[in-house]
Amino acid sequence: MIFDSYEAFRAANFAAKACILGSGPAGTTIARKLGAAGIPVVVLEAGSREFSDESQDFYRGTTVGDPYFDLDITRLRFMGGSSNHWAGWCRVLDSQDFEPKAWAPDTGWPISRADIEPYLAEVHDILELPDFRPDVPISDDIRWVQLIKSGAVRFGEKFADELDKSKNIAVVLNTYATELAGDGRRVSGARLWSNGQDAGVFSADYFIVCTGGLENSRLLLWSNQRSNGGVVPNAEALGRYWMEHPTFEGGNAILADYGEFEVDAVNEAFFSPTLTAMERLQILNFGIRLIESPYPSVKRLIADLACTAPDMAEWMSAKLSQRLRCAAQLYVAWEQAPLASNRIALSKTDVDHAGVPRIELHWKKSPLERRTILEGLRLFGKTLAEKNLGRVRIADWILNGGDYPTNEETAGHHHMGGTRMGTDVT
Repeated sequence: MIFDSYEAFRAANFAAKACILGSGPAGTTIARKLGAAGIPVVVLEAGSREFSDESQDFYRGTTVGDPYFDLDITRLRFMGGSSNHWAGWCRVLDSQDFEPKAWAPDTGWPISRADIEPYLAEVHDILELPDFRPDVPISDDIRWVQLIKSGAVRFGEKFADELDKSKNIAVVLNTYATELAGDGRRVSGARLWSNGQDAGVFSADYFIVCTGGLENSRLLLWSNQRSNGGVVPNAEALGRYWMEHPTFEGGNAILADYGEFEVDAVNEAFFSPTLTAMERLQILNFGIRLIESPYPSVKRLIADLACTAPDMAEWMSAKLSQRLRCAAQLYVAWEQAPLASNRIALSKTDVDHAGVPRIELHWKKSPLERRTILEGLRLFGKTLAEKNLGRVRIADWILNGGDYPTNEETAGHHHMGGTRMGTDVT
């Protein structure tokens, strides 16, 4: 069932055992699993079925530190959540992503790669993915990996009919929790806001917070402040260790054979380090996206020249009346070290229309990340040279320790951290 307001939901007298906050990929997936098990569940979605400026305005906030996207742009507040602007890129996490790294404090998960294995087939079905091919080692240090660009499932569209027909799932639009109440042992209720006004308190046996990697922290921080720590009793890390996947153009490459690595439909191939290389260099995991420019033979020669003799290449490009770049561009994205100083805080001066403090995001990249991007590109270049596969030219701003560019991708819109997985399931 789908209701357009909390008032309409109340009139239906639906008794929910669990309340899920948010209808994005996490919220919708959990709701479908609970509903299929016969457990009555209500999903509260702050937005409506479609995008609206009014709804997005609740997401405004400020960033302190490095340049970042506007906080009301980097996520979406309507049915289906941020799946509505997902690009569709998919890759299974590496085993090393879950393991602690001695050179990067506070890394590691309470679960391992093996723990998610039983769920991967179901994920492939939900996201409509083909099978992944195994990674291909091109040296002891670098792997040619696969990222699948799926059809980018919009959860609010794909599952709308199923949710609407379900007898165990009630989706309530234009309704969200402004705060949770708790006594230090359990969450007892949520104060709701629906269609521009306070909608009272809602009770359920379980509350599941699925509002995204920014809003989860905001809700819990505000709830804790209002309940004197009754929602998250041990809150030292709450809002902290916030992370992204910074992404920048890192240089160019000349390949000996442009057919060596099979590229996808948009001429891209992807590479990552081995755990052995990460340990030796004491760097974080990273991914290099190699983008081939589909030039014919003569233009490709000139484009390759742009890597080694840019002035000559510029002159020859002008003669051809075309702007040619080096025939392969390298973009680098990497994992961030978890730093307590990178955190979500509540604004002391600015609130939304419901009176909830807006987000103040504190975010800076670390020296370890700077070393990761430099050593990662050096490692990739060394591998290509030793295997006679090509040559790499690293961007000057990386070699010279210059500022990060402000006119590039910046990051992946991947909001991580802020809330941490516990080690005790009880």
